[in-house]
Amino acid sequence: MNERKQHVLKMAHQLFIEKGFQSTSIQDILDYSGISKGTFYNYFSSKNELLIALFKTIYKKMEQERNELLIGQDPSNIEIFMKQIELQMQTNRANKLLSLFEEVFFSKDEDLKDFIKVGQLWMIKWVYRRFIDMFGENKKPYLLDCTIMFLGILNHNIKYNAMAFNSNVNIQQIVQYSVNRIVKTVNEVSLSGDQLISPELIDRWLPDTKNCIKIFHKKLHEAIMILKKNQKQMDEKSEELLEFIEDELLKSRNPRKFLIESALFSLQNNSIFQDNKELQKMDELIKEYIKERLKMET
Repeated sequence: MNERKQHVLKMAHQLFIEKGFQSTSIQDILDYSGISKGTFYNYFSSKNELLIALFKTIYKKMEQERNELLIGQDPSNIEIFMKQIELQMQTNRANKLLSLFEEVFFSKDEDLKDFIKVGQLWMIKWVYRRFIDMFGENKKPYLLDCTIMFLGILNHNIKYNAMAFNSNVNIQQIVQYSVNRIVKTVNEVSLSGDQLISPELIDRWLPDTKNCIKIFHKKLHEAIMILKKNQKQMDEKSEELLEFIEDELLKSRNPRKFLIESALFSLQNNSIFQDNKELQKMDELIKEYIKERLKMET
């Protein structure tokens, strides 16, 4: 990411903290960061996309630091896990992310809400895998349940301790307390054999990235070939739009959703495609893929 784009993210982040995400306009961001509207839209298609980019930037750095804590260490060492959790909690606190999460959660924007939900699923998957490292494969059937319970205990302890002590929260103490509780819970449920949610659900929530992309590429190519074959009177512009959609989705590392939607809209409003079931199927296929891709990239 170039320095100017990083600068825009930094300035926007400050505004979101001071004014709130909903109350901050794109014009506020332009004025505060000293860029033109054209420059903004060269980086981001919308304010929502900027916020997603901000979350990704913060968490990419945090994940790198979290992984570094494991270098040369025993993955089963519960002290290392506590340090990793402390790092994440401190990252959230330093960047005032919890207030942004809550604002997004109560907004009406489904794309942003989906992004936050997917991020929560990735956190569940990471903790679940670390629990396997710490508690062993023999307890695996119970560890997804324990992961969900642990994150609930941790997040509520953070929230209500902040209310009790006017935000002066001892993160290390809360993490240690929450981990100690879940250690006892893991032992208890593994002895009783109680299971609420099967760990197999994780693969359904977050499908294998490479396999999903490969299947989509094949389906999209087949759908476009069928459209071209069946639509004998297709004009040159429509062919170009179909080729653009295919290139954008198959060759671009970061497909531009707004351009793909614009191209599909143009095709759907072309009289030769009126009530075309194959085009409708392709539209549904692309929307589902974009939604799944969000899970892969979060």
